[in-house]
Amino acid sequence: MSEDLDRKIRYFLCISMHGSISAASEQLNISQPSLSRQLASLESYLGNPLFRRTGRGLVLTDAGTHLASMAGPAFMAVDSAISKIKDEFGITRGHLRLATVHTLTYYFLGDLVSRFVHQNRDVNVSFMARSSTEVIKLVESGRADLGFVYDSEVASMELLSSVLFTESMAIVVRAGGEPAPQILDLTREALRLVVFPSGYALRRMLDTCSVPFTIAAEVETVDAMLELVSSGVGACILPSLIPDRVLQQYNLTRITDIRPALNRKVVAIYRADPPPTAITKAILGFATLAANALK
Repeated sequence: MSEDLDRKIRYFLCISMHGSISAASEQLNISQPSLSRQLASLESYLGNPLFRRTGRGLVLTDAGTHLASMAGPAFMAVDSAISKIKDEFGITRGHLRLATVHTLTYYFLGDLVSRFVHQNRDVNVSFMARSSTEVIKLVESGRADLGFVYDSEVASMELLSSVLFTESMAIVVRAGGEPAPQILDLTREALRLVVFPSGYALRRMLDTCSVPFTIAAEVETVDAMLELVSSGVGACILPSLIPDRVLQQYNLTRITDIRPALNRKVVAIYRADPPPTAITKAILGFATLAANALK
């Protein structure tokens, strides 16, 4: 009962902070109906309503205000003590949620997660591949502990960033036809490109780099992009570190010497408050090792 009550009070505090069931459910990553049931159960246990509904959302009742004023500082003190102990003595088990832009799953995340898991076998690691904007939102909201994006995309006062490495772009074209040129001047003619939608960092880089291009197709995944290039729809621009085995699977090749050079910095992002946990700090160290191996 005490553990169940602890969870319900934490849910209540999250609802009181956001002022709505929907916002709290997104923060807690549980469904709205489930969160509503948990709140109703807590109110039934206490014998008092904790919120009243207004046109602007949920407002604490007198009982809710009293519970929040007493439980909030107490839970913060407990969480602070646990965090301090973890930071001082390290952590051997837990769950780590990573969020990353799609392209990094092809050549960076695999090595990073492999290195980390081999030395931290009791830590469960999961990662989500999203657009840059979505990765930033996941980290800001606390639904991801660490994110990997491009430095040009980070404009949040809530996040800190750590530069990992500089990524160079390449033109990916079909193999087997005329030999691809060793050097390609992107300013001479507008290439037909398969591109990501405008919400993606790679697309924004193309839109702002003064390189002429026409859009052959828009896709949301690297696999779809490679499939269309393989079918002759157009070329695409991807990181030059995309593995050969991936390109060979689609009968593609890359041109790495392009003018002007297109580069961007890959950064790790995490919340400034609360500060990163010991497990997040640990994966940051492994990310630096994996990044150094690419240089």
